[in-house]
Amino acid sequence: MNRRELLISTAAAAAVSLPPPAWAMGSADFPFAKKTMTVLGHKMAYVDQGDGAPVVFLHGNPTSSYLWRNILPEIAEGYRVIAPDIIGMGDSAKPAIGYTYPEHAAHLHGLLDALDLEDVTLVIHDWGSALGLDWAERNRDRVRAVAFMEAILPPGMPVPSYAAMGPFGEMFRAWRTPGIGERLILEENVFIDEVLGKLAVARPLAPEVLAAYNSHYPDAASRAPLLQWPREIPIGGEPAHSVEVVERYSAWFLDSDLPKLMIHAEPGALIPPEAAAWLKGRMTNLTSVNIGAGVHFLQEDNPLAVTRALSAWIDTL
Repeated sequence: MNRRELLISTAAAAAVSLPPPAWAMGSADFPFAKKTMTVLGHKMAYVDQGDGAPVVFLHGNPTSSYLWRNILPEIAEGYRVIAPDIIGMGDSAKPAIGYTYPEHAAHLHGLLDALDLEDVTLVIHDWGSALGLDWAERNRDRVRAVAFMEAILPPGMPVPSYAAMGPFGEMFRAWRTPGIGERLILEENVFIDEVLGKLAVARPLAPEVLAAYNSHYPDAASRAPLLQWPREIPIGGEPAHSVEVVERYSAWFLDSDLPKLMIHAEPGALIPPEAAAWLKGRMTNLTSVNIGAGVHFLQEDNPLAVTRALSAWIDTL
């Protein structure tokens, strides 16, 4: 067994196999046209649809606003939905930058500021949670509420060590190792084909869905953000800028009076059951919804349950 096969089999063994939830899985079609705006000299693409108070959906790695395709339509019936493509991802430009967290934040926060949003409800996932909570902490008077799922939050983040990540530690160590990460993510495309497509979902993605995600990253060069994101995760104190950001917004968010919605699943990944229990006991003004079976990409595992939980909660704000 080569190193790539070992990493994949290790992650697969760590993900508890649960029966698929009995929900309609939605469509592979993306129902909205995108607008564009130039931020720091680079085109950023985003959905902007509907009227009313703004609800901003932020994706993470290795996805795009396509992740929210089955959730946006219902929310757009009563609200203004905005779903950006992070710089270098989706239909946004892919400039020759380092794709570090500060570069991503400068572009996304610049877009949100240019849209001049007020009374914002954030719906955040994966690295979109860090970017969103960072912006929220810096713009507290502009944020109405936050819904999060599989977010970069305590008790799991920052990560003290690779050992603390269990069987996933070696996978992340490989991705962060020069040369090995480039081969696995840039050349072999494991982050989309294996992680997103198979390991971090309750069932393998349909071929047409996986093809839609891959359409934004057709070659090794286009996958540069997908490689850098794992290298930005705060593990063992590095990188220092990620540690500072996560610790700063977490200290504010846990005790903030903002209405919060946590959508979680089993076994989960960033928010497994034990982390969900910790957050329910620690977080102020939190509503919690368990949607059943799901791993990391809950929007793919059970979009109908996510939509129902989100819609019901937003209508109470």
